[in-house]
Amino acid sequence: MTKVIRVLAIIFAVVGVLTLSGVAIYQYDRAEDYERAVTVSNRHAFSELAGSVGNISSGLEKSLYAASPALISSTCAEVYGEAKAARMIMGELPFYGELEHTTSFLTSVGDYTYMLSKSAAGGNGYTEEQYENLKQLAEVAEVLSYNLNQLMDEIDDGTISISALSSADEAAEGALSESMKVVESEFPEVPELIYDGPFSQHIETMKPLYLEGMDDVSEDEAVQKASELLEIPAESFAVTGVSEGSLPFYMIEAENESETVYAEVSVQGGVVLEIMVSRNVGEAEYSQKEAVGIAREFLEKAGYESMRESYYMTNGNVCTVNFAYEQDGVVCYTDLIKVSVALDNGEVTGFETMGYVMSHAERQLPEIKVSKENAEEKVSDVLEIMSHNLAVIPTDGQYEVLCHEFKCETEDDRHCIVYVNAETGVEEKILILIESESGTLTK
Repeated sequence: MTKVIRVLAIIFAVVGVLTLSGVAIYQYDRAEDYERAVTVSNRHAFSELAGSVGNISSGLEKSLYAASPALISSTCAEVYGEAKAARMIMGELPFYGELEHTTSFLTSVGDYTYMLSKSAAGGNGYTEEQYENLKQLAEVAEVLSYNLNQLMDEIDDGTISISALSSADEAAEGALSESMKVVESEFPEVPELIYDGPFSQHIETMKPLYLEGMDDVSEDEAVQKASELLEIPAESFAVTGVSEGSLPFYMIEAENESETVYAEVSVQGGVVLEIMVSRNVGEAEYSQKEAVGIAREFLEKAGYESMRESYYMTNGNVCTVNFAYEQDGVVCYTDLIKVSVALDNGEVTGFETMGYVMSHAERQLPEIKVSKENAEEKVSDVLEIMSHNLAVIPTDGQYEVLCHEFKCETEDDRHCIVYVNAETGVEEKILILIESESGTLTK
């Protein structure tokens, strides 16, 4: 009996060893398969990036030789598409963080050519400055394309191993990292692009127009501003920090009964930029219409006049109302203030003035060169015009433009807003209204 047990034990041990060996071999093979798949994926992504940058380079060169607005529009749109594709590909690469200059360049060249394509679609050619910018961008793209292709050649001939990115080969990985640093260090100087787009260099240096000429305030003065507006004793507040940047502000906090109050007050001028009240909001006792009235009274108390409410939305029994400044009957949507009102007790729980502070000034409104009647002709025949206003709207580059604003009804009884430039007659923007019992949003 003892001998049989001994034999069985030996058999089970051998089977166990063989099973463990099989599992180990299987896991090793799976790890190798995974590493091969990652390597192939990384190489493919890098190859696609090099190809897209090459297409950007040739597309920019073609755009330099385009003379008609139609061809300018199509060639610039082609470059925009390639730049967008290249940005998406870069997100797949493990060494994405090594390519800061490349990322910035692709973002800028895509946005700039999108602007040029849009301008050309309106019948415009290049200005002298735009042509020179395009020429410099083409030169940058050519150098970048050459460097990426050189690196691709080194990967293909084995000088650099892209498989290092998915392995523990620190030496190989270091070689690849160093090669990426060389690509970045040889990056040519990109021209300073000032244009109507979200990545224009002028945006980084924008100053708050509303605060021009105002003096700086101390921490105590900032606390007093928040105290007076919120009607909370100044001693309840404490300054928790100062945020720097183009619009420095004091960060202020207070414990008020069962809620926490946060406020931001600008260093220059002592203007309350934001208020947030943190508490649980109960069942609604106030209507949305009453909330709009409360929000308006709060604005007047804060010293903001000539504000017109546009849209509101209720979420979690908090109604947020958007107000825009009105000058001589023209609604200036750039000068935006948001006020949030809790519907359980009518308390103002949110206040945001950043849009107003950055943009507000008494404007010299441009001459209306396109009549309402002529602007109406730009609106699609499938839309029924319901109302008309004059409005100042922001552009992508945080400039602004005077427009005819047409609220329209669609064939399926939905609503949208069409903006037609009052100086050029160009259709600037279309917003879709999302309307529900909770309020109205635009997209």
